[in-house]
Amino acid sequence: MPHRAHLFSLRPAHALREVMAEGYDPRKLVRDLLAGITVGIIAIPLAMALAIASGVPPQYGLYTAIIAGFVIALTGGSRFSISGPTAAFVVILYPIAQRYGLGGLLLATVMSGLILVGLALLRLGRLIEYIPESVTLGFTAGIAVVIAVLQVKDAFGLPLESMPEHTADKVWLLAQSLPELAWPSVCVAVATFAVLVFWPRLRWPVPAHLPAVVVGSLIAWWLNSQGWSVDTIGSRFSYSLADGSMGQGIPPVLPAFEWPWQRPGGDGLPVGLSWALVIELLPAAFAIAMLGAIESLLCAVVLDGMSGKRHSANSELLGQGIGNIVTPFFGGITATAALARSAANFKNGAVSPVSAMVHAGVVLLGLVALAPVLAWLPMPAMAALLLMVAWNMSEAPKAVHLLKTAPRGDIWVFLTCFSLTVLVDMVMAITVGILLAAVLFVKEIAEMTRVTDISQNRKQVEGDLPEDWTVLKINGPLFFAAADRVFGDIAQLCQQRRNIILYMDGVPILDAGGLAALEKLIANCGRNNTRIFIADLQFQPLKTLARAKVKPVSGVSQYFSTLNEALQAVRSDSLSSKLD
Repeated sequence: MPHRAHLFSLRPAHALREVMAEGYDPRKLVRDLLAGITVGIIAIPLAMALAIASGVPPQYGLYTAIIAGFVIALTGGSRFSISGPTAAFVVILYPIAQRYGLGGLLLATVMSGLILVGLALLRLGRLIEYIPESVTLGFTAGIAVVIAVLQVKDAFGLPLESMPEHTADKVWLLAQSLPELAWPSVCVAVATFAVLVFWPRLRWPVPAHLPAVVVGSLIAWWLNSQGWSVDTIGSRFSYSLADGSMGQGIPPVLPAFEWPWQRPGGDGLPVGLSWALVIELLPAAFAIAMLGAIESLLCAVVLDGMSGKRHSANSELLGQGIGNIVTPFFGGITATAALARSAANFKNGAVSPVSAMVHAGVVLLGLVALAPVLAWLPMPAMAALLLMVAWNMSEAPKAVHLLKTAPRGDIWVFLTCFSLTVLVDMVMAITVGILLAAVLFVKEIAEMTRVTDISQNRKQVEGDLPEDWTVLKINGPLFFAAADRVFGDIAQLCQQRRNIILYMDGVPILDAGGLAALEKLIANCGRNNTRIFIADLQFQPLKTLARAKVKPVSGVSQYFSTLNEALQAVRSDSLSSKLD
């Protein structure tokens, strides 16, 4: 169908080629330039904060926004998506970075990119349709909680060198450490968060997090000048240049090519490339790829709703895959489409992927020209920024609405995904959530299949029937979860020596389980010397019986095109028996 072509098409640079085919003029270029500059300014502090939250120095977040932001825009299938580091990945990337270091994280990202390309080539972009909202809301809310917990340390200035692996252990350690909080850090975090909350009420065009970071930085600068210590990016992170010189903050140099496996691992030495390491990282890479696919395609769907355009799902997966393969060779971590930045891109007038490429250029300029200034950004302000990101990501109003109005099965799926994301990990949460949603859906569909005795319904059964005959109407699919129950109930009538007409015009599907149950019923009828007439089969059940070469059993089963034909056969047999 033409309106669903975007779910199946696949070509590199789909979005850019589509825009160019429509005609790209200087007026559109100006709009893209303005939107790209705006989003680029927004992306600089966010990219740094998300890199820190993922367990790596802030410059790697900037490298991600630069390389992935450009490559994915160039090769992807969504016009307005802005790609870079996102909050959703923190829950996956942080444990990888802690255990395998930067090298392991970059290698896992390359592997996830290969998986995304494979998904695109298999045309699996349409699978986004099959992920229930209860699963999506559950794991995003859980990720928001995990991100928020990770920010408590910097927001309160707690003197903790490392954090436990599991969220429950983190919460316990943080609670024990609260008496050691540093009030200067709390002041910076509270002031930053207050600006983030109240600035949008002024309805000014400047995004809230820019003045919030400025206010937090000024307060931190004043507190540090008065002798009160507030951690900044410059005091927390350091780097070494090729000439051996050391610096604080982030290096003001362009991202350089380096094999990901030559980057340091958890022990500070090059992580290396081995089959054993690839196998160890494969589950994490698969989780990164799945989350990247879900987030990028959900972002594209939202942007379609805002713009009235259509993205190409498989082309977007291809672009995301290429971006995540290329970016780690320049030090960038995992990237995907970021909904908040993408929405800001569209709202600021973007018309094509060129705006996302401009955004990457702005981040590059900020890295080279503003590195000394960025070193002054306080860690509590970064934590406050991510707390707001976590709140927005949680979609709390939607989650509360679901809990109040959704069927019980959806609520259980949501709570399961949420709990497993917080207490175990996101891979387990999504896997169990989708399986649970599928099982509950099958249960609900199975319960819809019902058997009704219509022997006395004169609208459907004209005239009287012989006393030993019953007409049963089946409504609903006869598949493995419903067929045994339905045919088991019918078998009880066979034991009472009742002959049966099965009226099956309300059965759209008969699967292998349903076929086996039907054949079992016919065999039971034969043993009980009862007869079963099957009438009005739809196309799919009829096709299933034909493929299985099911034939009438003499003296037991017969098949009729319509219910009236079956009724006439019953009456003819009854009349013949009386004459005999």
